[in-house]
Amino acid sequence: MTEPAPVFTSGVDHERLTAQLRFVLEVDKLKRILRRNLLIDGSRRENDAEHSWHLAVSARVFAEYAPAGTNIEHVVEMLLLHDIVEIDAGDTFVYDTGASGSQMERECLAADRIFALLPSDQAVHARALWDEFEARETAEARFAKAVDRLAPMLANWHTDGGTWVQFGVSKDQVLEKVKIISEGSEALGAYAVALIDDAERRGYLGRS
Repeated sequence: MTEPAPVFTSGVDHERLTAQLRFVLEVDKLKRILRRNLLIDGSRRENDAEHSWHLAVSARVFAEYAPAGTNIEHVVEMLLLHDIVEIDAGDTFVYDTGASGSQMERECLAADRIFALLPSDQAVHARALWDEFEARETAEARFAKAVDRLAPMLANWHTDGGTWVQFGVSKDQVLEKVKIISEGSEALGAYAVALIDDAERRGYLGRS
């Protein structure tokens, strides 16, 4: 693990700051975790840090399509933290049924280790946000998950099918994921269905 540089700031709880620095240095590793999908321009694969930032921006832009009363600041905080566990667990391709079977176990172990690097109060808060995102029991979590699911669909459509074509994904497989988008946002869910219909017409998706 990368160690924080010495700190000599007066009037600061050095133990607390050291823990915070250790966490910040650790999550820098998210920049090297590659996802399956390409950037919109098709030039290379996206990394997890880019993905998380893009989702946070998207959630703010799409805020008007969230259920009434949704706390977008809470959504953004959730999205910035949701993939940190992939530092240990790696990115699990959504259509890889084999790897998906062990995904939750791997990610929970990662959450136990990584969030514990923070001071205890921040660790509890961060872990609660991650658990909330995974459980999808709040309007904020469902909207966050909707934005998370829509992003790779946009990337695939803009890269001539992307991972859909590469892995022979069918329209029915993608529509199954659209259900999660619709649960979080009726408008984004409707858009996703239209996107998938168009992708089928373009030959990006196989038949079940």
